[in-house]
Amino acid sequence: MPQFVKVASVGDLAPGKVKTVKAGDRTIALCNVDGKLHAVDNTCVHRGGPLGDGMLNGQVIVCPWHGWGYDVTTGKCNVNPAAQVACYEVRVEGTDVQVAV
Repeated sequence: MPQFVKVASVGDLAPGKVKTVKAGDRTIALCNVDGKLHAVDNTCVHRGGPLGDGMLNGQVIVCPWHGWGYDVTTGKCNVNPAAQVACYEVRVEGTDVQVAV
């Protein structure tokens, strides 16, 4: 059963921004889509680019290396329908942002 790990504080991530965080042994891209937080694996499945260094375009995070985009609500790639990154459950407890790993 996954455990929730604190990865940030609510004020650390403005809407429309992405932040790379550590949750246990995983590196995760934490995304703020219009005030709702989402977490996906930080590694692009195309060539291993760091998604947390990419840009958020609506609810799509775009890899800075080759432009592959992933919907942060589903993990599905908009360039290759067969590709996908893992999504992680996010919750807010007080001012703590926690991710299930």
